[in-house]
Amino acid sequence: MKKVLVLNGPNLNMLGVREPGVYGTSSLPVIIQSLTEIAEGLSVELESFQSNHEGDIIDKIHEAFGTKDGILINPGAFTHYSYAIRDALAAVQLPTIEVHLSNIHKREEFRHHSVIAPVVIGQICGLGPQGYELGLRALLPHMQG
Repeated sequence: MKKVLVLNGPNLNMLGVREPGVYGTSSLPVIIQSLTEIAEGLSVELESFQSNHEGDIIDKIHEAFGTKDGILINPGAFTHYSYAIRDALAAVQLPTIEVHLSNIHKREEFRHHSVIAPVVIGQICGLGPQGYELGLRALLPHMQG
């Protein structure tokens, strides 16, 4: 069975409460539960982790080396400036898809650039919670074995 690490960055624990007009009304546990059900149907085992702390996310990326087959990441605001998360993803060399609930390219100028994008397979944004499912499905053919 393939193993995928699902990472969520800062403030995503506040989904459903934080700016529902931008991020929707689904909470992160609801999104992850739905994704877990989809993953089971695809014979994929998910591990989900959310943190507001950059170092914790980097530690999880490092732990994924040799134990996971791929990563699905919504880095939140770290998207725009965390070279440390970018470097951790580049170091472990696991197939990775970047996901954003909102369309970062239609928002404030500072959100348009992702330092993560150059080290991932692709980026899905603006499709709400469905982006996680699409990201998981897009990741499958890139995982070894």
